[in-house]
Amino acid sequence: MRRPSFQLIIRLLLTLFVISPITSCNYSSEEVIRSENSEKPLVLTTFTILADMARNVAGERLRVKSITKAGAEIHGYKPTPNDLVVASEASLIIENGLGLELWARKFISAAGKVPTVVLTDGMEPLLIEGDIYSGKPNPHAWMSPQRAMGYVDKLVEAFIHLDPQGEKVFRLNGRNYKNKLQLLDKELRDSLASLPVKKRVLVTCEGAFSYLANDYGMEEGYLWPVNAESQVTPRRMLRLIELVKERNVPAIFCESTVSAKAQKEVARISGSRFGGVFYVDSLSGPKGPASTLLNLQRHNLRLIQRSLTQGGRISD
Repeated sequence: MRRPSFQLIIRLLLTLFVISPITSCNYSSEEVIRSENSEKPLVLTTFTILADMARNVAGERLRVKSITKAGAEIHGYKPTPNDLVVASEASLIIENGLGLELWARKFISAAGKVPTVVLTDGMEPLLIEGDIYSGKPNPHAWMSPQRAMGYVDKLVEAFIHLDPQGEKVFRLNGRNYKNKLQLLDKELRDSLASLPVKKRVLVTCEGAFSYLANDYGMEEGYLWPVNAESQVTPRRMLRLIELVKERNVPAIFCESTVSAKAQKEVARISGSRFGGVFYVDSLSGPKGPASTLLNLQRHNLRLIQRSLTQGGRISD
């Protein structure tokens, strides 16, 4: 076997000494950013809408992640082992409460002693009526901008407790975000008030619009009260068909996280139209129509305006 020449060995050594520092520099900027991010406290939310709200308040001082992904059905979500690993590294877990995340209690307990904030604690909820869930709280309070402002206040206080040095940032961000919610509140109030009184009936698959309907002068009809109990029984379907016929509702809707098949059948039998897909329990992807809570509300409002004023079919 031919031995390598002395000159070749020298060239190889020089190459190693020259390349090594360059290689170590190649990852430095990316690794520094990653290291800086990892030093920020991790705030984990149970679903994407809460994560969006939390990011608006946290700014750059905290890392915010959602356990569930965009488009996921959150009521009966089944956490993965990786979810538990992430949760064990969190400094704070944020949940909605009011029975929305049926899996959250066991999940948080399994994650260890991670502090938890329930954003609806202290809020007087609307109660579900006329179903097996009758008397239980409706959990979808964030769907009214008025209630969402209360969420923001809770987030501000929770983040100050977690990171006292960021108090000024959190309070400023909270005020700015509440200003945006107040503008949205006015948009909803003005737009929905312009609908003829007889057409202010919002028919969906899930009874997720109770707070919005209550706060903005709408009536609500649905196939089931919460997605955790989304069985379409003949009684529920017949009751909704009768409501749509009686009120001559021009268009009915369904949510993005469940099948619209039964609701389209309600539309066909009742003589109404399927008005399109609402976003409620989950944001869309970043390029979708509901990439933030504010975009979600405006997407839903556009469907309501176009469908209930014109009765036009928006989407299948």
